[in-house]
Amino acid sequence: MSLADELLADLEEAAREEDDEELVNAYKEHVTPMDHDGVKNDQQVDTVKQSSVKEIAKLHDSEDLRTLLGHIETVQDRSNTSKSNIVGPVEQDPEYKLIVSANNTVLKIDNEIYLIHKFIRDRYTKRFPELESLVPDALDYIATVLILKNDLSKSKSSEELVQRLNPATVMVVSVSAATTAGKELESSVMEAVVEACEMAQTLHEIKTKILTYVESRMSLIAPNLSAIVGASIAARLMGISGGLTGLSKMPACNIQVLGAQKTSMSGFSSIAVNPHCGLVFQSEIVQKTVPDLKRKAAKFVAAKASLAARVDSNHSCPSGSIGLQFREEILLKLNKLNEPPPVKQTKALPAPIDVPRKRRGGRRFRKMKARLGETELRKQANRMNFGEVEDDLNQEDLGFTLGNIGKSSQTGSIRMAQIDKKTEVKLSKSLQRKLAKDQVHGGRTTVRQQLSGTASSVAFTPLEGLEIKNPNAAAENSAGQDKYFAATSGFLSVKPIVPK
Repeated sequence: MSLADELLADLEEAAREEDDEELVNAYKEHVTPMDHDGVKNDQQVDTVKQSSVKEIAKLHDSEDLRTLLGHIETVQDRSNTSKSNIVGPVEQDPEYKLIVSANNTVLKIDNEIYLIHKFIRDRYTKRFPELESLVPDALDYIATVLILKNDLSKSKSSEELVQRLNPATVMVVSVSAATTAGKELESSVMEAVVEACEMAQTLHEIKTKILTYVESRMSLIAPNLSAIVGASIAARLMGISGGLTGLSKMPACNIQVLGAQKTSMSGFSSIAVNPHCGLVFQSEIVQKTVPDLKRKAAKFVAAKASLAARVDSNHSCPSGSIGLQFREEILLKLNKLNEPPPVKQTKALPAPIDVPRKRRGGRRFRKMKARLGETELRKQANRMNFGEVEDDLNQEDLGFTLGNIGKSSQTGSIRMAQIDKKTEVKLSKSLQRKLAKDQVHGGRTTVRQQLSGTASSVAFTPLEGLEIKNPNAAAENSAGQDKYFAATSGFLSVKPIVPK
């Protein structure tokens, strides 16, 4: 490649980089990026360069937080406002504004805890680098760091750690602490880590207190909506939609995606990302549903939440019974979807279409059965005498004998096969007539008929000696009588002669 070609290639790469930067800047103007934990990163905070946690987490000592907690304590000391006293739009009630402000503060506390966890993790990794992968939860990680500090041997005998983590995790942490390659932290760094841990736990306690207040007051402002999605999510939905009146005017398809945010997943897997899933997707009913039915559950919850918001906006059911009824209907539908398909029952085969045939019976059938049955000769061949050595018929077929055929009994009488009349071969009448015709005196010639060659028309008589006779003479004389007097002739019906 020449020098000119290299110069052109460098210019093309520079132009591509400029185009990519323009696209990225245009995207950042329209979409607020979020990290993989779901926390907004409007300003990327570098926690490594900060020496104290107060430089990055400023909500703990803020005046707004103190004011909010003072208002909450004041309202809790007062008697709860009855539902019948809420008249008109809910947005005009001052306590509703306090609830919306408390709900927004909870989101800020979550962001602060994430930053504090990142601050602690960046410093404590030098002491125990394996702990980050063993305890992924932020609050559990902070509590474990506060218990162990610089002395990792506490992981084997600490009761507080056993109460915080499950036994399997405690065992893995203790084994990893004994073989870790981390080094002890300096006292100043360790003091900053302990201060951050205590601040995170304090913020978590404040968050729990605020959520308890929100849940208790949401049952008065929006009882039916809180019965379906929960008090915290109900307050957040009302804050995003501009109040309970604005939420009641929204269709269910829009409520389903309220709170959905685009997530910047650069460098992370997008398998577990759920697009078009808002705050409704975080409700208890949806989270307890199996993964395959979560989207359907979110649709059911959004549809019923839309109806419940309209009920709460008109104050038609302050007891929240309609919301509980809607919740039961959602659970009933999900249980129906979770049921296995009905078991296919094995049915008996239908009755055969063919009609059973009638069996033959009667005298003719019995005669045929007797004629085709076992003959006496076969019976004799199958019979053997006890204590006698049988002679083989030949040397090739050993064991094949004729049985008792032709053998005499012990009495000396010949025991021959008896002829059974039932199984005797019978001749038809036409065959009997044919044989009777052939039995004539003097035999027949072999010219026209296929007879034996010894047959002749010469007959020996006692008077004249040799005499030639007509072989067909006897047959012709008896032809007229065979019809009536032959042994093979049957009965004839004689018709009377009708006179003309």
